[in-house]
Amino acid sequence: MTTHANTELQKSVDWKEHIELGLAILSGILILAAWLSGKNGAELFSIGLYVTAFLIGGYAKAKEGIEETIKNKELNVEMLMVLAAVGSAIIGYWAEGAILIFIFALSGALETYTLNKSHKEISSLMELQPEEAWLIQEDGTEVSVPTSSLAVGARLLVKPGERIPVDGVVQKGSTSVDMSAINGESVPADKRLGDELFAGTVNISGVIEMELTKPSSESLFQKIITMVQNAQSEKSPSQQFIERFEGSYVKVVLVTVALMLFLPHFIFGWDWTTTFYRAIVLLVVASPCALVASIMPATLAAVSNGAKRGVLFKGGVHLEHLSSLRAIVFDKTGTLTTGKPVVTDFIVREGTSVEDALSLLAGIESRSNHPLATAVTAYALTKDISMRRDFDIEEVPGNGLRAFPPEGEVIVGSPRFVGIEEAKTFQSGSAFALADEGKTVLFIKDQKGILAAAALQDVLRPEAIEAIQELKKAGLKTIMLTGDNEKTAKAIASQAGIDSYTAECLPDMKVQKVKELMGQYGAVGMVGDGINDAPALATATSGISMGEGTDVALETADVVLMKNDLTKLLYTIKLSRKMQRIVKQNVFFSILVIAMLIISNFMQVVDLPLGVLGHEGSTILVILNGLRMLNTTK
Repeated sequence: MTTHANTELQKSVDWKEHIELGLAILSGILILAAWLSGKNGAELFSIGLYVTAFLIGGYAKAKEGIEETIKNKELNVEMLMVLAAVGSAIIGYWAEGAILIFIFALSGALETYTLNKSHKEISSLMELQPEEAWLIQEDGTEVSVPTSSLAVGARLLVKPGERIPVDGVVQKGSTSVDMSAINGESVPADKRLGDELFAGTVNISGVIEMELTKPSSESLFQKIITMVQNAQSEKSPSQQFIERFEGSYVKVVLVTVALMLFLPHFIFGWDWTTTFYRAIVLLVVASPCALVASIMPATLAAVSNGAKRGVLFKGGVHLEHLSSLRAIVFDKTGTLTTGKPVVTDFIVREGTSVEDALSLLAGIESRSNHPLATAVTAYALTKDISMRRDFDIEEVPGNGLRAFPPEGEVIVGSPRFVGIEEAKTFQSGSAFALADEGKTVLFIKDQKGILAAAALQDVLRPEAIEAIQELKKAGLKTIMLTGDNEKTAKAIASQAGIDSYTAECLPDMKVQKVKELMGQYGAVGMVGDGINDAPALATATSGISMGEGTDVALETADVVLMKNDLTKLLYTIKLSRKMQRIVKQNVFFSILVIAMLIISNFMQVVDLPLGVLGHEGSTILVILNGLRMLNTTK
């Protein structure tokens, strides 16, 4: 169920790309025919073909130049090219003028290709967003309706193989969902009652009913599309500078060319033909086409590359900032760690079966929705332990749980609840040793004393250690800021290989610490989950958010890692650094070529054909160099 509008958009993009390239090629064929005609003595016919080549090859750029000049009330590089081509024709250099137009049109087609390549990433995303959905009516029947007509609370049916039409939650049934469109993860995610669903993802196996929780215009998928579109339209500081520079530079070139039309005749004694010829050559070689094309193609290609790999940039400015980072600050919970506690150790008293103790503890905890209780229950399930249900429980607020199995009362909770002294001596203090490692220890006590202890910890993400090592090898300092206590912070920082950390750090303290680090290192990146880290994300040079489809992540950060994969951090920084290298190469090369051609023209070493080739050839080279960003994978 793809939208007709999206298909039409893709067709128009393809048409524009192909027609511009086609006209450039046709212009080249006409130039070749005109040259051959001139060789055979058909001068008038040859000139006619050249004029036709001028019109066909130069129409798009001339139109663009005139419209931009009228709109901005300022001459631009396109107008310089038109004037240079016309000037070449006036002095009888029809072939050179036509070749100038041909190569200029060809470089324009390459720029259009770069822009369209980036647009295609959006078009392919938009095609994944269904236009229709199966609405379940009050009588239980289903009817196909436009997703735009659905209101929050609508109940929908999604069949196997169909894309989830809107954001919502599972109300009935269970299935596996291909989430790759959202987070790049190839392994399907299991979805059951109450689980979140996102528009554009694919229902693989089961028939499910879902409830719409957001209008289609506010879905996560639509926000991703909007963000990539904004990134393409937002220009980097370098690009903004080049565009401001272009306007002033064009005026300087035109004034210089005007002076060149007269002064060399009187100062150097050049004849009028040579003077006019050299002025036209200067108009060609001094035009900043290559310089103007040095940045935008590379930036668009980099943004497109990131979108394809699940890294979303909110604009060229943020992509540029990443290359300057010297330190990266990490939040702990949900960023370096999974954000969900798991049981790491389970200790029982002597003479007690691990299975029996875990069965009792998990049976009690299964009645609670506390995160620690959920972790114990999940641990028992992984061990294939059958949980006991032969008792009632009573919650003791702020302490734990009290259960009443046939053998007598049992309590579950913190050391304070079961008795601190008894907890300290349990199994020769091994439980408290685990607490010193930054783990949370939960005790279960029966009539005979402490029966067992479960140590829980919010564990590191599997890729965290690798990501930190890679960043340190790339020359970045790594810092962790967390609201957790000193013991937990020290344990996680040590496991991850973090350079330094600050514990018991509240949101306002994180902001202050980020400011201090920016004073020390200059450019600092902040990686967080986009909720309590929002102030620090906004303060840092680059705010990088763990995505996982959260609205807050998309709204607060400059860069979003949609797959929650920390190893993508190094990829984003390398992508930015490579883009900056390519931009610097392009700018240096462009200025060098322009300077060499201008000097050569004054020395009367370069003629018009060579000037055209050098100028337009350099433009094509910098565009092709920028297109290398499309293939960056590491």
